[in-house]
Amino acid sequence: MSTGYWITNVRLESGYRKENDKVVATQTEIAHLLIEDGRIARIEYGAQVPQTDLPKQDAAGLLALPSFRDMHIHIDKTYYGGPWKAVTPIKTILDRLAEEANLMTKLLPTAQERAEKMLALLLSSGTTHVRSHCNIDPYIGLKNLEATLAAIETFREKLSVEVVAFPQQGLLRSNQVENIREALKMGATYVGGVDPATVDQNIEKSLASVFELAVEADAPIDLHLHDPDHLGIFTFKRLAKMTEDAGWKGRVTISHANSLADISLEEAADVAEMLAAQGISITSTVPVVKPTIPIPLLHEKGVSVSLGDDSITDHWSPFGQGDSLEKAGRLAERFRKQDELSLSQALGFITGGKTPLDKEGNRQWPNVGDEADIVFLHAASAGEAVARRSKRQAVMFKGKVVHGSL
Repeated sequence: MSTGYWITNVRLESGYRKENDKVVATQTEIAHLLIEDGRIARIEYGAQVPQTDLPKQDAAGLLALPSFRDMHIHIDKTYYGGPWKAVTPIKTILDRLAEEANLMTKLLPTAQERAEKMLALLLSSGTTHVRSHCNIDPYIGLKNLEATLAAIETFREKLSVEVVAFPQQGLLRSNQVENIREALKMGATYVGGVDPATVDQNIEKSLASVFELAVEADAPIDLHLHDPDHLGIFTFKRLAKMTEDAGWKGRVTISHANSLADISLEEAADVAEMLAAQGISITSTVPVVKPTIPIPLLHEKGVSVSLGDDSITDHWSPFGQGDSLEKAGRLAERFRKQDELSLSQALGFITGGKTPLDKEGNRQWPNVGDEADIVFLHAASAGEAVARRSKRQAVMFKGKVVHGSL
């Protein structure tokens, strides 16, 4: 006997309406989804609700979209859930690292509690997959990782989390190679790093150490690279070469990649082709306080680009909402994606590339066999959801409603 159930009266996108070959609106239709073993087992279209003895949940015409992915955040060091505190002004990243030397030990006793509140915030916005960077440093050692893993366990049935073992104080500068190695044994899934030039002050040795750790643990890599201009680009080139030499194609991410905003679009196009050739992806926060990297160009050149929140009300920034849909909307605003087609395609930056329709209007999601990771929204289309940051009614993970209700 089936243990599945039906979600009825779900609104799904079915195509684009065009005028003079221009997309002017998205067409939708009502469908009913059979959920079994955490996946979509069947899709029935039309107003007629399937005749069945299985349980039903009525979505009442809510729009269904693939759930979101926050691919860069620090859940282990946030003020969120605790007393408000604004940022102390600093001049350089090294000044901020000096501040962390004292701050991390003070935050440690509530690290798990704050991480759990952060995960709850992300979940409420529709995010069911998270990549969190977790401090591994001389002051708290592996204790933040322990707290982070405990928080993740609390949410194990509600979302999935990748953990980057992140040497915020510098892999070499703070002598954290052994701690990163141990973190990977404890449950961290990515090797992290930060600015091999300005923080570690040795690009070759820093990157070589990262790859040594990654190859040893058979782990992917996610590096914070803030360094500007051609210093950053040189680091990209060395990273791409080491990726090729290590056979790590498709297993390296650059977070921030700020230097791409400092060079010409012609140079950026060449760098994008180099990154794409090695399957090196980029995660951006779509910053507004500094030039934004050319995300549409990178996407056009075949670089996988995802979005993340980074800091949420912590000692780096007092801002942040924990809302991936807000990030997609910001991207659309920043790059003037104002028409229905462009807005709907912007959704792909927060869903791992999944959009209900492709550029030609062919149905792309959902499909039978897909994991039932779904956000139900009060919106007419993905385009409206991105532009208006539409209200989320319910969030589903592996076939179970884990936030809100239908």
